Amino acid sequence: MRRIVIMGAAGRDFHDFNVAFRDNPDITVVAFTASQIPGIDHRIYPASLAGSRYPQGIQIYPEAELPEIIRRDEVDQVILAYSDLSYEDVMHKASVVVSAGADFQLLNPSRTALRADVPVIAVCAVRTGSGKSQTSRYVSSLFREAGFTVALVRHPMPYGDLEKMRCQRFATLSDIDRADPTIEEREEYEEPVRRGLLVYSGVDYREILEHAEAESDVIVWDGGNNDTPFFVPDVHITVADALRPGHEVAYYPAEVNVRLADIIVINKVDSADHHDVLTIEENIRKINQTAVVVHAASPVVLDPGPSLEGARVLVVEDGPSLTHGGAAFGAGTVAARAQRADIVDPRPFAVGSLVDVFESFPRIGRVVPAMGYSAQQIRDLEATIQNVDCDVVVCGTPFDLGRLIRLRQPLRRARYELNDLGEPTLAQALEPHVISLKEGPTLHRQSRPWDR
Repeated sequence: MRRIVIMGAAGRDFHDFNVAFRDNPDITVVAFTASQIPGIDHRIYPASLAGSRYPQGIQIYPEAELPEIIRRDEVDQVILAYSDLSYEDVMHKASVVVSAGADFQLLNPSRTALRADVPVIAVCAVRTGSGKSQTSRYVSSLFREAGFTVALVRHPMPYGDLEKMRCQRFATLSDIDRADPTIEEREEYEEPVRRGLLVYSGVDYREILEHAEAESDVIVWDGGNNDTPFFVPDVHITVADALRPGHEVAYYPAEVNVRLADIIVINKVDSADHHDVLTIEENIRKINQTAVVVHAASPVVLDPGPSLEGARVLVVEDGPSLTHGGAAFGAGTVAARAQRADIVDPRPFAVGSLVDVFESFPRIGRVVPAMGYSAQQIRDLEATIQNVDCDVVVCGTPFDLGRLIRLRQPLRRARYELNDLGEPTLAQALEPHVISLKEGPTLHRQSRPWDR
């Protein structure tokens, strides 16, 4: 009987448990640990999800307590089950585990990828903020225009009541509001739903898959961070970020996604140095000689509103991309700079938890990260924005900030859209798969390591 701890960040950890460990009589999962996302520790993975072998549920602890847990609970093995970590960080974590007396393990995708009865197009990435969301919307629109019903299944973000979030279905903005989501969830759900897409997410992806299959001809897997898919893909798309060359072979599991990809989209090529694009292409070809490589741009679309030229502008950006994603800026900053706005420094006006965020991530500059993992954090975000003396707020997050908090300043939304650059386009790369699906009920799945 092996005693295991699963290191996670409220997502991949629960899925790995559900699929690989919940019903395994030779393994006892003694705890989860939590990192990256504030407020997700000191909870219990409930018995209703954990199953009959865990009648009390499973405790979730802060990752900082891992060495103590290993010694106290005589842990044999620790599974790393979250994403967007540098290779250096992965090995530091491995060293913590091994020095405390346990084995350290990474699961390969075949252990946890569920097989669907309908075709799956997976959109994954090299880093948080590479452009998965706009790529997923592009792919979904392509298949919808070809006449197929599409369900978009999002990587989990179970930061609230886990039992209530077991299987979530969003068809309207009211569905999203009723779920009382975090800002990060709104960022991922609102725009696809606004465009008429059916979105699924939650905790139990076997149940989610059953519901999504019943309502769709095609599932688009919309990954989180740079994680691998939870469903075995018929087409695996990986988005690389031209502004972060080298990250495709320096972050986990970024390189896994590059190696598994059928199509690799090098995004933001229009904003990058040509040498950096060549570096990414060279790194790709060293580890994946068969993938179709596509170049793309992510131009910013700015909603109508007051002029930004010469105006004092407060920029609000996507929180996860700026924090554990390490991005320096987002769509709001790009839009403000293009309009020659005077970007106001929000840091002197930060309130409560936003002060802690700026201190924890000092490289965040003259932008407000849209942090909202709790009601208090949302109130702090609102107070911080209201404190700033500015003419316009430019919101670079993919959701409508004005629907959630009160603003005394006018708001303009800025968001990325995916545009093709040169050939092959992403549509051209996907065309054989669209034709294949029209000719028969399934795509021609290629052999992959997880198909063993």
